[in-house]
Amino acid sequence: MRKKKTVISCGDVLIGGNHPIAVQSMTTTDTRNIEATIEQIHALEEAGCDIVRLAVPNMEAAYALKKIKDKVKIPIVADIHFDYRLALEALKQGVDGLRVNPGNIGNIDRVREIVESAKTRDVKIRIGVNAGSLEKDLIVKYGCATADAMVESALNHIQILEDMKFYNTVISLKASDVQLTVEAYEKISEVTNYPLHIGVTEAGTIWAGTIKSSIGIGTLLLKGIGDTLRVSLTGNPVEEVKVGKQILKSLGLLKNEVTIISCPTCGRCQIDLINLANEVEGKISSYKKTIKVAIMGCAVNGPGEAKDADIGIAGGVGSALLFKKGKVIKKIPENQITKILLEEIENM
Repeated sequence: MRKKKTVISCGDVLIGGNHPIAVQSMTTTDTRNIEATIEQIHALEEAGCDIVRLAVPNMEAAYALKKIKDKVKIPIVADIHFDYRLALEALKQGVDGLRVNPGNIGNIDRVREIVESAKTRDVKIRIGVNAGSLEKDLIVKYGCATADAMVESALNHIQILEDMKFYNTVISLKASDVQLTVEAYEKISEVTNYPLHIGVTEAGTIWAGTIKSSIGIGTLLLKGIGDTLRVSLTGNPVEEVKVGKQILKSLGLLKNEVTIISCPTCGRCQIDLINLANEVEGKISSYKKTIKVAIMGCAVNGPGEAKDADIGIAGGVGSALLFKKGKVIKKIPENQITKILLEEIENM
């Protein structure tokens, strides 16, 4: 069962409580390139991204935020490091959230300026602890980046904000090591009620990073931990959103989406199941229906094993059986499988 955390907002997206787990990503464009950044965010929106983060390394990037925000629909979070003036300008530009660590901004007066501005605008702050950039005193204390060190870092940052009566906070504790990431989130989940942004940082390339992220994020979600997530991949950020949504779908945490189950095929399969499954998946990826579609290679792995599917096919010799809820409806020739299956899905 999911652990209920305090509900906060990022633009019109609610995070925590029983609200859907939000999928996030980060643009790879230079934020100063307004048109390219807008184009990439539109692609992320189309893929189903809920929140997008933009790097703000300098003031020119900060000034670009409003022009970008005016052309997109999803909430924008500004990623700030070290320079408090960038955070203040990002807030003026109308961002929906900040990713910032109060401890690396400088003196307490600078932090206070950010906090007061965020309060005025009702903007959330994400405290992002990374195992690779922990404070030196914590590394000395613990000997290396441990889960306890990461939790202590987060709690120190939280305390700074709470001392200023700021509670509109999300926390993340990421590492590139899956076990360390899971342990850190387990520990922080027990000692705070703030919503958690989960993910395995610097997970790797699309292939390796997808596996690594699925293990880490999936483990946390199965433990009821996580209110929003990002899959960090070296590649097109649209792939991050696709993987994130698929993780949620696999765990039954994503509603109003079509789920496809398909067999791996074997020597019994007498139809071109691989291309069939890929084609159907591509055509129904944008459908907003909570249904399960089975694409099975033969009678052995057909209606029986996929009896909980809403609709599906089981391949035969140059044909397939169309079934619903495990009951065979009719036999269809191979050259009409895709067409008829899509028509049936459309009418459901």
